[in-house]
Amino acid sequence: MPKKGGEGEAAAALFLEGKGMRIIERNFRSRKGEVDIIALEGETLIFVEVKAWSTLGIDALEQGLDKKKQVRIIETAKYFLSIHREYMYMAIRFDVVFIAPQGITHLASAFMERV
Repeated sequence: MPKKGGEGEAAAALFLEGKGMRIIERNFRSRKGEVDIIALEGETLIFVEVKAWSTLGIDALEQGLDKKKQVRIIETAKYFLSIHREYMYMAIRFDVVFIAPQGITHLASAFMERV
């Protein structure tokens, strides 16, 4: 099972491609933060956070993806959309792929922007 972030992200990308998604960007960075994977699924643009932990279970995900981290991902997604205007009118989703020794869990629509 992948132990380092890059290995986990590679495994997550393969997993998502296996589900029919097309990866369009990996490790997209802005001044506000980073999005691990950006993918397309039909007419939906998906911003994916990857968590690869060898010891902690999925129940620890709340601490690893707190509100502050969610806001950084959302702000980075907005920046991506500002420079990739071809995606501006697509549906948007924020997913989490959790990788643990027990396997891979994909949480679609794991969080959203709160207004």
